[in-house]
Amino acid sequence: MNRGFILFLILGLDALMLIFQIDELSISYNEALLLSTDFSFLQRLIKSSIFIFGQNDFALRFPMILLHISSAILLYKISSKYLHVERNRIWLLLIFVLLPGVMSSAIIVNSAGLILFGLLLFVYIYENYPVLFIYPLLFFYMLIDGNFVYLFAALALFSIYKKNRNFLLFNIALVLASLSIYGVDMHGSPKGYFLNSLGLYAAIFTPIIFIYLFYVLYRRFLTRDIDILWFISTTALIFSLLLSFRQRIGIEYFAPYLILALPLIAQTFEHSYRVRLNIFRKNYKLAFMVSLALLLINSSAVLFNKYLYQVIKEPKKHFSYNLHVAKELSQELKKRGVSCVDTNKKMSKRLAFYGVTKCNNYLLQENLPTLRNLDSVTIGYKDRVVYSANVTKININ
Repeated sequence: MNRGFILFLILGLDALMLIFQIDELSISYNEALLLSTDFSFLQRLIKSSIFIFGQNDFALRFPMILLHISSAILLYKISSKYLHVERNRIWLLLIFVLLPGVMSSAIIVNSAGLILFGLLLFVYIYENYPVLFIYPLLFFYMLIDGNFVYLFAALALFSIYKKNRNFLLFNIALVLASLSIYGVDMHGSPKGYFLNSLGLYAAIFTPIIFIYLFYVLYRRFLTRDIDILWFISTTALIFSLLLSFRQRIGIEYFAPYLILALPLIAQTFEHSYRVRLNIFRKNYKLAFMVSLALLLINSSAVLFNKYLYQVIKEPKKHFSYNLHVAKELSQELKKRGVSCVDTNKKMSKRLAFYGVTKCNNYLLQENLPTLRNLDSVTIGYKDRVVYSANVTKININ
């Protein structure tokens, strides 16, 4: 089968699934907050989409899907240096789009998708274009997002390894500038979240792939088979684990750095597989098939997550609950002629995106789904009520 057709099929189906998923989600509080807080590059990107397509869910999430598809193409191109068999590059691309963490970054509006695209773009330009393109690109990264600071730190270490004094000084300057602009998040009292961070990584990558990723990075360190991908991924992993000894960290902002190690993982797996006789390849085939099966199960759970409400006792413990309810709630309120309400801060911010503004004419108070009455506004998925609230008209004299 033609290579171009297979690539188009994988990316086309991936994009279609994500577009269909848009209708299943509501804007979250953090996404609504991003649109109304201080200026950022991501905010400007989303607002530009809203200006073109109107204020709706498609406009909100389309830029993230576009960044995701672009990231997949860049990963495929980068992998040509590590995987010489075309079939293996296509398998790598398929694994990439099925990773739960990648799927989340492709649809949820936060910095993770932007960081992943930025990292892949940097590596592609670094490996294919003169160094004079690198300096302005990194400076631009420093201006648009503080989470690129780990890239600058990794490149500073890489510069020491390569004995490149100018690149070292440049990246140290970027680290200092980034810390100066965005600060250091050292919130709360010291508390260990190391095991919690490992668990989140395992959920983002699936346990088998994360364990193998850890093994590949460690093995390459021992054999000194290290390059720029290794430095970027390893530096971010070490930083995240060290920080997790003190505080809860946003794993979603470190995960893109580890995703960058996928070509290294695929290359190591390919080499280990090819150097063995057929009789000794069974364990590798089994590990690959189990990993692929887990990916398919996890990705299905992400795509059809509303069915999980049927088995979860407490709806608010659903991993996507914060991305549900608001859109359907706004529709129900409008059907009742209610275009503005007074409710809690988070829900008020979310409802405003769908045209239900804040006022003192109606009071929206959430109650337990089991305690709803005939006048309650209820939201349910797959025959399960997940949200219930009373709407009370306030008489203002």
